[in-house]
Amino acid sequence: MSRLLIFVYGVGSYLAFLATFLYSVGFIGNFGVPKSMDSAPTADWSTALLINLGLLTVFALQHSVMARPAFKRVLTRIVPQPAERSTYVLASSLALMLLFWQWQPLGGVIWSVESTTGQVLLYGGYAAGWLLVLVTTFVINHFDLFGLRQVWRNLQGQPQGNLRFVTPVLYRMVRHPLYVGWLMVFWFTPAMTLTHLLFAVMTTAYILVAIQLEERDLMRAHPEYAEYRRQVPMLMPRLPQAIQAMPQWETAGAQRRPQ
Repeated sequence: MSRLLIFVYGVGSYLAFLATFLYSVGFIGNFGVPKSMDSAPTADWSTALLINLGLLTVFALQHSVMARPAFKRVLTRIVPQPAERSTYVLASSLALMLLFWQWQPLGGVIWSVESTTGQVLLYGGYAAGWLLVLVTTFVINHFDLFGLRQVWRNLQGQPQGNLRFVTPVLYRMVRHPLYVGWLMVFWFTPAMTLTHLLFAVMTTAYILVAIQLEERDLMRAHPEYAEYRRQVPMLMPRLPQAIQAMPQWETAGAQRRPQ
């Protein structure tokens, strides 16, 4: 029964992530959701700014603190070890839901692209960013990343085991393709408002900090990561190296848990 409850908990956490992920597409892109990033302002500018900074800080702290090995050791004294990743996923989803609910648009326009060609290119970049994010999660084992593999193996009475460190095709081009996708999502927009700029700047700053924390943990867990780090660029691919990596697919999952 306890294994079944943990499995149900893991599936519920994944469904919460999936709903949050889909809402994020409309929230950042300003379409198809009741409240988006650039909805009509409802608070004065200074109050809205403070609220938004607070919401982004809450998300950044939750995302990074819960990803640290020391916090995981404490957490697994409270929740079963197979449910640790699902708990992280659920907490991240709740932090994003809070952000969506309480977000306060600031108004103002930094740039607005009027040409059809420009809009198509920018919306195309936005869609490509989301596609890259989704594809990367499967390259590094989607079901492990979001906790389903752990709760399923626990339900079957199988040992968890660690995934070995590998470098699938995207990870031969850059060390953090998932973050490249997120940066595309944050910055590709035909209408950059003050609200969107705040969101993009703060989330970009968070990503740059998160990369340092993540790589520190990876080098501790995988000694070979230091050499990999020297050979592969962080976010901007080197063209000859990227072309060489294209046909070399690996299907095994990597032990990578982005912040």
